[in-house]
Amino acid sequence: MTDRPPAIVHLDLDAFFAAAEVLENPSLAGKPLIVGGRPGGRGVVTSASYPARAFGVRSAMPTFRALQLCPQAIVVPPRHRLYQDYSRRVMDVLREATPQMEQMSIDEAFLDLSDQIAAWEEAIELARQLQVRVREEVGLSASLGVATNKLVAKVASDRDKPGGLTIVRPGEEAAFLAPLPVRVLWGVGPVTAERLADMGVATAGDLAALSEERLRAAFGRNGPSMARRARGISSHAIVTERETKSVGHERTFERDLRDLHALKVQLWKMSQGVARRLKRHEMAAGCVALKLRYSDFETLTRQMSLAVPADEELEIYRAGLVLLERTWEQGRPVRLLGVSARQLTEPTGQLPLLEVGG
Repeated sequence: MTDRPPAIVHLDLDAFFAAAEVLENPSLAGKPLIVGGRPGGRGVVTSASYPARAFGVRSAMPTFRALQLCPQAIVVPPRHRLYQDYSRRVMDVLREATPQMEQMSIDEAFLDLSDQIAAWEEAIELARQLQVRVREEVGLSASLGVATNKLVAKVASDRDKPGGLTIVRPGEEAAFLAPLPVRVLWGVGPVTAERLADMGVATAGDLAALSEERLRAAFGRNGPSMARRARGISSHAIVTERETKSVGHERTFERDLRDLHALKVQLWKMSQGVARRLKRHEMAAGCVALKLRYSDFETLTRQMSLAVPADEELEIYRAGLVLLERTWEQGRPVRLLGVSARQLTEPTGQLPLLEVGG
């Protein structure tokens, strides 16, 4: 046991998918590169190289819009197996540094270096060594943040991209966050940010200065906790073995779908994919969720509990169909449809019955 503050590192791979494509094809180096769907349809940008980003290209942007901004960009389709392989190699490097590693996604992870060091400052050199190893052994650029907790380390890793190393020493958390937009804080989404803006809050420092009473009146119990996060106070621990929480498939259609039969065909295909992944992971769904996005981008999510966890495509489909028929406004054009399995558990081997849930 020690009174020394925790030493937490967040590592985020820079323009990961695009960077992996450059490693596979070095002739793409230095060129505006887009990894994404076809520009002729409803394809979106999955990743963009920094030369492409200089023209305003961003992830989740429609590919046709990205090419309007950067006509000379090269577009390549995503290769997820390739990215998984590069990700595994990076995560192996990180696990060698400490067993206290939490992979958050394919291209980012947290590390707790507290047990590997005798003084907090030593974590900075360890982080720098990891950055060099990822670059030299895997070939990828990474940006890192070093701080006393996950929240601040995550924000720090985004401050100096690509290839930056941002340090927030113990006691500097509030000052570091103060000038940043309030949206950098966990739990502050677009709606909350808009409500805060109406209260005159634009930065984390503005939020930290509000009284607990005013925040509680506006946001209930979440108000004071938001203010603590704005001051850089967070107690989220490293989770070394993250369980799979959901398995899902979704698709943005080339053209809006307007009839139930077409939606049912897509739902069946997605249910088959979800069932295959459940069986591959030897898991079953305790709950099925449906995601539906209309052509005007209004997005709805509904879910249904299952009386017995299921991993069969027919059961996933049946639950999804009930949700679809309840949710979809007949004739209203649908841009995106998705189905996911949630509340994952071990298969029971019993036949499930549907049970209406929240």
